[in-house]
Amino acid sequence: MDDITVMVLAHPAEPQLAMLEALPADTNVTAGDKPAAFSRAAPAADVILNWSASLELFEDVWRMSPRVRWVHSRSAGLDGVLFPSLIESPVPLTNSRGVFSGPLGEFVIGAVMFFAKDFRRMALSHMRGVWDQFDITEVAGQTLGIIGYGDIGRAVASRAHALGMKVVALRRRPELSGDDPNVREVLGANQKYELLARSDYVVMVTPLTPKTQGMIGKPEFAAMKPGAVLINIGRGLLVDERALVEALEKKRIRGAALDVFDTEPLPAGHPLYKLDNVLLSPHCADHTPDWKERAMQFFLENFERFRRGEPLLNVVNKKLGY
Repeated sequence: MDDITVMVLAHPAEPQLAMLEALPADTNVTAGDKPAAFSRAAPAADVILNWSASLELFEDVWRMSPRVRWVHSRSAGLDGVLFPSLIESPVPLTNSRGVFSGPLGEFVIGAVMFFAKDFRRMALSHMRGVWDQFDITEVAGQTLGIIGYGDIGRAVASRAHALGMKVVALRRRPELSGDDPNVREVLGANQKYELLARSDYVVMVTPLTPKTQGMIGKPEFAAMKPGAVLINIGRGLLVDERALVEALEKKRIRGAALDVFDTEPLPAGHPLYKLDNVLLSPHCADHTPDWKERAMQFFLENFERFRRGEPLLNVVNKKLGY
């Protein structure tokens, strides 16, 4: 078997790069965070592992690498790694779908409980030394709507179903989830308003594409229940942030739990910081202590498939963006 050259777009000091020592002896690895680091390896490179590179660096290295046969992205979302020449090429692109699903599913359930049990009020009463009894909500029997029913959406559904929630999902091809035991119903993309009207909790987990950008705005907030909660673990640009702030300020919806934002870090003084019906997470809902190790382990397993000529896992549709 010929040697395989892998280019890793990452700072060479990234600790997870040590795991690449497990690659077979006939594998040549070059790591760097500047195009010059790949000037010798790129002309004959077989694989690009985009571990933590900017889109600019990724494009530069891609243009230097005419023989690449496989590209892997550490992230699950692809909005930060796609560009026209990669999309149009026949080179397969894989991602780390599945690595983040469990933690994100747990975050959603935590957000549901945060609002259902009003943990904020309990914590404030505790800090003030006040005995403040109030009614809470039981989530069993409530409806949780999931917009984007891929791997993460299914992780959310299984956990919500276990709590006795009624799960409704929306995806482009509902027939792919026809036998899913965790959902009451899977709706098509044109049934967004039906899902919004039925849901007590709306979970955004769809990929960011030109078609999904801004898919939740003023009309959508008007269609939601007054007591509904929006939970966004997808991408900030899925939601019109100004319309969200207005809906929260006017109590058009009960609240929002947000792990993603239009601009990150969220700028100081942003209105979302000042609202008491918002749970803010600084885009770390999936940052478990070992998530990077699990992401690298997935690459190593996929690399073995690549060496053996077997079908790769998590091949994405570059034109659709997921």
